[in-house]
Amino acid sequence: MQPDEIDEILLRTWDDRRLSRGEKKVLTALLGEHREERELLAYFRHRAFEIARRQLPDSRTAEVVDWLEEIFKALAHAEAGEEVPTLAEAHFSPGDRCRRRIVSLLGLTRRTADVCVFTITDDRIAHALLEAHARGVKVRIITDNEKVVDRGSDIEDLARAGLAVRTDCSEHHMHHKFALFDDAFLVTGSYNWTVSAASYNAENIIVSNDRRLIQAFGETFERLWQAFAPAATSAG
Repeated sequence: MQPDEIDEILLRTWDDRRLSRGEKKVLTALLGEHREERELLAYFRHRAFEIARRQLPDSRTAEVVDWLEEIFKALAHAEAGEEVPTLAEAHFSPGDRCRRRIVSLLGLTRRTADVCVFTITDDRIAHALLEAHARGVKVRIITDNEKVVDRGSDIEDLARAGLAVRTDCSEHHMHHKFALFDDAFLVTGSYNWTVSAASYNAENIIVSNDRRLIQAFGETFERLWQAFAPAATSAG
């Protein structure tokens, strides 16, 4: 099956917003013919979720579909007895894909979130950081000292809420844009965590679970975290 054929099949079943018994039989038989082609079936599943996303009224609801797709992926690999597959995703803006993927990963994080970004002004991402912190995730944020005081910056609100924040202490910019989630997933790219990046700018993120990249970015985060530690003050 070609990609346009897959879309045509899925869109036909979407017309009345339900999968009839007849349609289910036809679809089951069709997929059964390709049950050995795991990549094709994975693409078929992805397109089904993508078509559903396009019909949703807002990006907040689409985040639920993102979450559901991730759960389905995990279940599919578990049922097949497969190891965690190599993850290599690219998302682009303008549009909501970059922001939604970042929020989705924050929603799945259970232990640690190390965020090293130039600035944060997107309240949706800030809210996801606060939610992660509230459920016990250890969140650390490194950001540029000059951007903290910019209009719309969420950094001071995050710090007041108890998230660990450190800023660079140099005359130059801390211009990184990357984050590590549970030391298992890396997000990096040109994308600033801002409303403008989602709404107007041509930006990108890459999502990966490559252990070599995670180690390299993790070491960089730790080096910066130590370098930007507040200077100790001596008692008078």
